[in-house]
Amino acid sequence: QVQLVESGGGLVQAGGSLRLSCAASGRTFSVYAMGWFRQAPGKEREFVAAVLWRGDYTYYTDSVKGRFTISRDGAKNTVYLQMNMLKPEDTAVYYCAAAESGGPIHTTGPYNYWGQGTQVTVSS
Repeated sequence: QVQLVESGGGLVQAGGSLRLSCAASGRTFSVYAMGWFRQAPGKEREFVAAVLWRGDYTYYTDSVKGRFTISRDGAKNTVYLQMNMLKPEDTAVYYCAAAESGGPIHTTGPYNYWGQGTQVTVSS
């Protein structure tokens, strides 16, 4: 089992920044990739960004490229999502997820474990 705990959400004005953190514990040696997803009210959960647990490969959805940065700290078993130039359409609950095997990491399919989510609200 891998446990994930997100933090760092909140209310920010458009154009502002937030940094989300996701602390992993448990069987972290089994993790292949970590991802961030988000879900707005009435919408499906969508992919935001992902990073390989052992490597520098990152992947972003088009709408956040150039604004969001995903990174990891192996020593702390923590993944971060730095969000800059936030827009009202970024408002959602953000979820951290861990995948133990390969696959299309821009989809929910490979992810075995999920955090509880953290609310991000961007006001206009």
